[in-house]
Amino acid sequence: MIFLLIFVTLALIGMALVAILNTLTFPRLKSVRFAASPPSLSILIPARNEAAVIGQTVRSLLNQDYPHFELLLLDDNSTDHTAAVAHAAAQGDSRLRVIIGSPLPGGWLGKNWACHQLAQAASGEWLIFTDADVRWSPGALAALAAEMNRTQADLLTVWPTQHTVTWGERLVVPLMALVIWGYLPVLLVHHLPWSSLAAANGQCLAFRRRAYQAIGGHAALRDNILEDVAFARRIKAAGLRLRMADGAGLIACRMYRDWPSVRDGFAKNILAGYGGSVFFLALATAFHWLVFLFPWLLAFTIYDLRHRALWVFTISYPPFAIRYSPFVPLLLISLGLSIRLLTAAATRQRLADALLMPVSVLLMTRIAVQAVWWHWRGGPRWKGRVVKRSNV
Repeated sequence: MIFLLIFVTLALIGMALVAILNTLTFPRLKSVRFAASPPSLSILIPARNEAAVIGQTVRSLLNQDYPHFELLLLDDNSTDHTAAVAHAAAQGDSRLRVIIGSPLPGGWLGKNWACHQLAQAASGEWLIFTDADVRWSPGALAALAAEMNRTQADLLTVWPTQHTVTWGERLVVPLMALVIWGYLPVLLVHHLPWSSLAAANGQCLAFRRRAYQAIGGHAALRDNILEDVAFARRIKAAGLRLRMADGAGLIACRMYRDWPSVRDGFAKNILAGYGGSVFFLALATAFHWLVFLFPWLLAFTIYDLRHRALWVFTISYPPFAIRYSPFVPLLLISLGLSIRLLTAAATRQRLADALLMPVSVLLMTRIAVQAVWWHWRGGPRWKGRVVKRSNV
């Protein structure tokens, strides 16, 4: 018991320190005009059956005040009139070009193949890959370009502000921020050369064209389901500059619409994030149970419902005798919730949802089980295709 308490305490303290450091140092996009000579940008959107969201996305991008960009959308064999909706939203604006995607060749994942075709068709100095459900506030594109120029990044990845509505979204999607802000010090990502210290979000990847070509583009990652993280690692391995930034409300996204789509969307990626290893996924699940659920279980265990009193007892471990207070699990619970609250506040999520962190852990466990089930059944289906994973 004492070893578990020490482990959980040290883990939570470490996460808290990283979260505080990231809150103070994580770059955020700012609404500024791009003062330097503006490079030409290619905004590249792969889209498959995105008719419900693509119109708003196209309008928000064409309303940007950045002076020199093209918007390329690849319709990846959609069956819901995605291309027609995009054309209607553009109202004849010549900056939009819709490309009809070629059939998916063997050995490629659908999104990677779509992005590869987009990159080949693009003419801009900078290539900005973004998803069909990402929302761009006025001035967002100029803010991204200014951050790219300020940091001299070869790859700038932006973490969009996540919009969540249903309970499945609210309890799971913000955990992405918890992982990045609580586990990965941004200063180490930016200033140490190790490719293991790398992360990226495929909802917004901005490359200098020469850097994208130098690391082989999407062709080098044609079957990688976590191509965003793989890109970040390849950039660092090549001695190029990776930078991250928070979308700060300027770039936002609603990833999923309900619990089934949250479950399946996270399950299709989570195993690849652990190198395709069921063992490491199980180990990570056990870690989160220990850190975020064990203190709750301990608190309930030492509560005597019959006498409505908390026990105080002694843990003996020669040559130590440790007086155990019932407030220890309460302090650990408070520390875990504080980390979740801090990362929620830093990334503009609902603070009250942080109080349901134990439920979030249970939902992630359900997602892990779904991922393992799919792994044993040959892979998940996503947008009508079977996804065959390649690990990062």
